[in-house]
Amino acid sequence: MDIKDIQAVYFVGAGGIGMSAIARYFIKKGLVVAGYDKTPSTLTSQLEKEGMLIHYEENIDEIPHACRQKDTCLVIYTPAIPAEHQELQYFRQHGFEIQKRAQVLGTLTRHHKGLCVAGTHGKTTTSTMCAHIMHQSHLDCNAFLGGISKNYGTNYILSDSDYVVIEADEFDRSFHWLSPYMTVITSTDPDHLDIYGTKEAYLESFRHYTELIQPGGALIIHRDLEMQEHLPEGVRRYDYALSKGDFHAENILIDNGEITFDFVSPIESVKGIKLGQPVPINIENGIAAMAMAQLAGCTAEELRYGMQTYGGVDRRFDFKIKTDQLVFLSDYAHHPKEIYQSARSIRELYKNRKITAIFQPHLYTRTRDFYRDFADALSQLDEVILTEIYPAREQPIEGVSSQLIYDNLRPGIEKQLIRKDEVLSLVKQRSFDVLIVLGAGDLDNFVPQMAQELKKRNKL
Repeated sequence: MDIKDIQAVYFVGAGGIGMSAIARYFIKKGLVVAGYDKTPSTLTSQLEKEGMLIHYEENIDEIPHACRQKDTCLVIYTPAIPAEHQELQYFRQHGFEIQKRAQVLGTLTRHHKGLCVAGTHGKTTTSTMCAHIMHQSHLDCNAFLGGISKNYGTNYILSDSDYVVIEADEFDRSFHWLSPYMTVITSTDPDHLDIYGTKEAYLESFRHYTELIQPGGALIIHRDLEMQEHLPEGVRRYDYALSKGDFHAENILIDNGEITFDFVSPIESVKGIKLGQPVPINIENGIAAMAMAQLAGCTAEELRYGMQTYGGVDRRFDFKIKTDQLVFLSDYAHHPKEIYQSARSIRELYKNRKITAIFQPHLYTRTRDFYRDFADALSQLDEVILTEIYPAREQPIEGVSSQLIYDNLRPGIEKQLIRKDEVLSLVKQRSFDVLIVLGAGDLDNFVPQMAQELKKRNKL
């Protein structure tokens, strides 16, 4: 089905952060957009206000009439939806065009110049940074992001630009549908081993991804990665890191809550870059984002202005309270390396303060595979409070629980195991200096109430 023939789009799994961005693309195009999701959320409520028809019961009768025409309705589903889902089965049995979210994004990269960001971690922040730099530049861009940009209050940017910024997701090998014009690869620490099986298969998946870059395009890869790329003829290769590589930083200054540095580039170096979201980990993310934007044609002044005005992403080092008395933030980190980087950044920002983390592990398989690494990463902090595992798409695995992480935390660290529903009462009763909520599950739903209680308790 050609994009121009589509009159209606139906989403099986409408409320995911990535699915909702594509839904917004088609809403803006003026098509009938509808779908199913398991539970209402702030995001689904917003989509409904924007014109999407959503229901929350698995029921074929709820599919709108316009979405029952197989010649004009495109069905998009997320891999998290089980194959036996009634509505998905209905569309399959009736011969509808059914695509994964990644296939749709792949089509867009063939109609636009795709600026893609892949990696185990760092891809949401880096892609959102790049999208902001591009959008405020003379080039502009479309964007499909994995988080809500604080600059725009959405995970989606629509324009008439020839460029589209896309977060390239390796889960279920989704990024193999893309045809990037340029891509950043931030990291390749093994993850999703329930899908890939082995570290070698995970790294091979990234190698294959590099084969998909369009001739005339570019790869911008972190120089410390274990993977081996395989580039088509005519694809330029650059590497980057914090203090070395084709693109890197010099004269880094972290002082009084602000971060500045000089951006070193083989195209044009730019002095006096100031981070709008001053977190140490964002120096490297910013280097990668600026590298791709600069290769696309952004000017030095556009890079400088874009980085200074970048506001961050919801749930990515997301400060809720920031005073001398108390700091409270949430971070989506859910892989050991992400938690390590997050912990290192917060320790660098608050060297002499007590840092407490409340962590909700995400997935039984990830906990089983990496519980020692989780414990090592969390042990950089002063106190760790663990809740039960958030299962997402998985069934429990015998013998796998948060206790595995708890038992492997370094000796002497303050630690506690509690149920998720005990978190609010704990926050009401305790005093904190620096408190961070970590994880990709649903514990973040409590963050607004936690912030309210902490403000009340500390008279802020």
